[in-house]
Amino acid sequence: MAAAATARRTQAQKGPDSVILISFDIDGTLEVGDPPGVLTMAMVKRVQQQGCWIGSCSDRPISAQRAIWARHNIAIDFAVGKLMLPDVKAKFVADVYYHIGDREDLDRKYALEAGFEFLWPHEAMVQPWFL
Repeated sequence: MAAAATARRTQAQKGPDSVILISFDIDGTLEVGDPPGVLTMAMVKRVQQQGCWIGSCSDRPISAQRAIWARHNIAIDFAVGKLMLPDVKAKFVADVYYHIGDREDLDRKYALEAGFEFLWPHEAMVQPWFL
């Protein structure tokens, strides 16, 4: 309950426009992944500056995910394992939820099961929040 109240308070602080939450896979999606992906950390910062909630959903341990974001001075809203997207959706009240990833069997499957929209990295980079 407290987490939902916090999410609503944060939503109000972000203004009246629609609230977008974006979950990023790391490997194969972000430039810092192994293998590297097409989305740069500068692009992620741009998304965050536009008021989107951001975080990661990866096979990497949560501590490793947080360390990546910290190295790039990006304050994330969440870091979770692949199966935890439903928890992210329960915690944050947004108008639309996206997961960006590079794998059909993990990223796309789990995103759709959790009620997220799914984007491949090349599809994501042309979205208005990246421009």
